[in-house]
Amino acid sequence: MNTKAAVLGFPVRHSMSPALHRAAYAALGLTTWSYDAIECREEELAAFVLGRGPEWAGLSLTMPLKRVVFPLLDTVAPLAVEVGAANTVLFRDGARHGENTDVHGIVAALAEAGVPAPSSATILGGGATAASALGALRELGLREVTLVVRDPRRAGETLEVAERLGTTVAVEGFESFDAGVDLLISTLPSGAADPFAGEAARARSVFDVVYSPWPTPLASAVQEKGGTVVAGLSMLLHQAVKQVELMTGRAPAPLEAMRSAVW
Repeated sequence: MNTKAAVLGFPVRHSMSPALHRAAYAALGLTTWSYDAIECREEELAAFVLGRGPEWAGLSLTMPLKRVVFPLLDTVAPLAVEVGAANTVLFRDGARHGENTDVHGIVAALAEAGVPAPSSATILGGGATAASALGALRELGLREVTLVVRDPRRAGETLEVAERLGTTVAVEGFESFDAGVDLLISTLPSGAADPFAGEAARARSVFDVVYSPWPTPLASAVQEKGGTVVAGLSMLLHQAVKQVELMTGRAPAPLEAMRSAVW
């Protein structure tokens, strides 16, 4: 029986995913299940994924693995194909299947915070999480988005995602971006968005994927101006809920038990 799971990434020791998944297993009575955090670089991913035995149920993937995993998968869910990012690997009947639960995590986190469907949005960053943010905004009905990146010439992969999603993207540099929008989504790593906290405070709502340390300067600036802030930990929680359901086949996952494990 498949009873083993883990989160892979580099670095990953700070991850709260083990606390979330283990809390779910305990609440569901899955006493034989285990979930660990395993450091894995890009060049190590193939050997690890291809070497999993029949006891493995699934993997959670974080930076920098969500895009490089695709050649290792036998099947991929349509949403993961569209956004070009798979943060979940399921082992089923000897095959490897890719899913994206980040989009669900973003949509659910925004809904829980009471953020209405935006009429305008800006995304900071152009990586795999930014691609999932584009997918989430499409689910919320927004098809025109501004993408702010350090080097617009390197935004090609994310622009390809936008084309698959049917979303129009305007690419800008950080030196001139305008945060006066309904929703600002920062997918930047910890500390990278700090210099833009003042500008970010102009947004009505801000979703910051960083969850440690919290609050970030970005979040604090927005709160001081009376805006709505959505924490990255909320996204992590809701995407993990979907992962637990996919890996265990048990739904609904115990949301409140998982929340209590990290809040």
